[in-house]
Amino acid sequence: MIDEIRRAVGVLAPDRVVEVRALADGATHSGYFDDHERLIRAVEALDADPAVAGIYVTLNTVNPALLARRANRIKMRLSRKDATTADADILGRRWLPVDLDPVRPSGVSSTDEEHAAALDAAGRIAAYLSEQGFPEPLRADSGNGAHLLYRIDLANDEAATEVVKGALATLDALFSNDVITVDTANYNATRIWKLYGTMSRKGDSTQERPHRRAKILSVPPEVGAVPLERLQHLAELLPRDEPAPRRKGGSIDLALWLAEHGIAVRSTRPWQGGTLYVLAECPFSGAHKDGAFAIQFANNAIFAGCHHASCGGGAQRWPELRAMYEPREKRKQEAMAGAKEEKPTPPCPAPAPAEDEYRERALAILQHGDPLAFVLDTFNKTHVGDRTVAESLAMSVASRSVENTNGLHVAISGNSGKGKTHACTTMQNLIPEDSRLKGTVSDRALYYDDLRAGTVFLFDDVSLSDDLQEVLKSATTNFREPIEHRTLTTERKLRVCTIPERCVWWLAKVDDPGDDQVMNRMLTVWIDDSAEQDRRVLAHMKEREAREDGGDGEDPGLPVCRAVWRVLKEERLHVSIPYAQRVHFAATTNRRNPGILFDLIKASALLHRFQREEYDSGIRANRDDFAAAARIYAAINGEAGGQETKMTKNEAAALATVATMGWEQFTIKMLQEALGLSYHQTYRILHGYSSRGTIYSGLLEKCPAVSFFDTMVTEDVEGYAVRRREHLFSFNRTVYQHWAHGGGVWLDEAGDRDRDDDPGPCNSGRPPGRSGSTASCNIAAGLEQDSSTWCNDQTAGNGARSAGTCTDKEKHLSKY
Repeated sequence: MIDEIRRAVGVLAPDRVVEVRALADGATHSGYFDDHERLIRAVEALDADPAVAGIYVTLNTVNPALLARRANRIKMRLSRKDATTADADILGRRWLPVDLDPVRPSGVSSTDEEHAAALDAAGRIAAYLSEQGFPEPLRADSGNGAHLLYRIDLANDEAATEVVKGALATLDALFSNDVITVDTANYNATRIWKLYGTMSRKGDSTQERPHRRAKILSVPPEVGAVPLERLQHLAELLPRDEPAPRRKGGSIDLALWLAEHGIAVRSTRPWQGGTLYVLAECPFSGAHKDGAFAIQFANNAIFAGCHHASCGGGAQRWPELRAMYEPREKRKQEAMAGAKEEKPTPPCPAPAPAEDEYRERALAILQHGDPLAFVLDTFNKTHVGDRTVAESLAMSVASRSVENTNGLHVAISGNSGKGKTHACTTMQNLIPEDSRLKGTVSDRALYYDDLRAGTVFLFDDVSLSDDLQEVLKSATTNFREPIEHRTLTTERKLRVCTIPERCVWWLAKVDDPGDDQVMNRMLTVWIDDSAEQDRRVLAHMKEREAREDGGDGEDPGLPVCRAVWRVLKEERLHVSIPYAQRVHFAATTNRRNPGILFDLIKASALLHRFQREEYDSGIRANRDDFAAAARIYAAINGEAGGQETKMTKNEAAALATVATMGWEQFTIKMLQEALGLSYHQTYRILHGYSSRGTIYSGLLEKCPAVSFFDTMVTEDVEGYAVRRREHLFSFNRTVYQHWAHGGGVWLDEAGDRDRDDDPGPCNSGRPPGRSGSTASCNIAAGLEQDSSTWCNDQTAGNGARSAGTCTDKEKHLSKY
């Protein structure tokens, strides 16, 4: 007992004044302590008194001046003039207390079954909060129920009180039932808390309802504080105000509606003047059962959702729920009956196709059309431009179904406000909902979420912790295997949690997403931040805003795209590349990049799997797949990415500026004026920087054409010669051109071994007896046809070829 009390005080109130308060029959005993050993002796005496029902301590930071009230001693039976800690005496909030109490008659201890139910509910809440980005809590047994304590760092003010109150109210609404409740009264700053190691005595101790000693179950190795934005998100997860009713006539009785449509309700309780229904099973997703709820407010407005982050995270989903259970025409008639007839009603559109009809359309595209073009065109109806970004994301999704691949993962960088997030969410919207996960989650939460194999993760502008970078390395290296995380449950039993296999990862960030090992595993793409792209986006926005229907309806191509990905996800095929031996690379210093090109070829073949030659358990990629992959590979090694060089868009622009200006030497100030950036931004481009423990390399480390040295310059200042140090950079244009254009790929002469003779960009216009046009594939790869690389033959207007000379390299390539 003494060791447990010492441990509890050390965790809950280290090196600060704490009030000890004991509640007995009709009396309160209290004292203030900054000497923990004297506290332990005093508590030991109190705990031995059978009249003491419970011993408590203050959780939050107490004004140290209060020690003088009863310094390191307990005063028995306080009188009315003896003050205890008030809210005004708290200097700051240190803990978010979550108290789970079994439902039972007042004044009695819990049964073993009730006690176990509270501990089980604490495990569910901790897993849910981990999904919401909360760190691991302190877990404890209160003697009758369960405790979760989350470290926070808030002032003691009205705003902090509201966020704590809202967070507890949300947990109460989502998890309280007829078996356990979350105590919402613990929001006040001066809350006292059970001192672990002491006895909980409610009523008499019987065999069925025994007295138990409170104890700490687990303390995380590092007690991290919950970020304020995570607390605010939890507090605002459910609507606090009544939403406006969606229609004016014929209000729905939610209880009756749920019963009529066979939706089972696990529990019902009052909420914000209305009624909250916790559903027995989630109707929105088959990946989990718990978490769904519906609310009917006093004004008859209805709100429905699911608290799982992978299933909406509390977003309003009542219209979707109605659409799942009500015929379309009935909803339309009710909406029309409740609306004012201010203008003639337009003709009703045709009913939406059934799911099998979407699948039929998807199969027709997969068998006879160009599925990649269809996906990209649907993408560009919502997101203008950024074709290379869209192609990279689409190939990433396709890679999930290739048996022999390491997966394609995408890192998108670019300046803030240029559309990185919009591009990713637009492509995610083309994927079935059960295959995507977006939003911010903690490192460990990934293991506890209800994930399926092949999930697409989007991390939007978040700093990758060391743990998350290790998860990324494991997921991208062992793409075909699940990632395991071993932990202990509250019962101290081993639990193995996993992130399933074949998941793909998308990172959208202003700067480099992480260290070099993470970057080397991903397609590195730049968002288009050009002035021309700005004009295209503005024109698209104006066009959308001018539409009378608001442009809010779902594009008819979206469900077809989702059906396309659903069909392809059902596949698991080995893809061979018959011409792999004849693929050549201009640079292979990064040994992962050739594998990325081959995976792009396989992903293209998988997208066209119904149009490719089959063999046992697999398909063969043809030259069209090389052309598509080479086009993307060239783009991400040139104007749309830094795959080989690992440069950011700003770094590439800086080097291009130096090359264009013809500088052999330059200073930061010269480059700053040419780029139009601040001195600090230009300095970071050249030297790199460090942020949150992660080091981001600059051009001095990345580019061998740039070097740096200190020099002394002399300036005339008001007739005086002033010498000062100057950072001078040198630039080698020849080295730069060789280094910056090392991402080219090409095919060697095909010969008779090619097995694909279908028409396409790489098999068109070939002479008799030849199986492919290498030149057309090289052009698709973005390689320059100058005198140093290709034949100088020129094709005349009549189709004849004029004489020219070839380099030695050309002798190994197709000559037509």
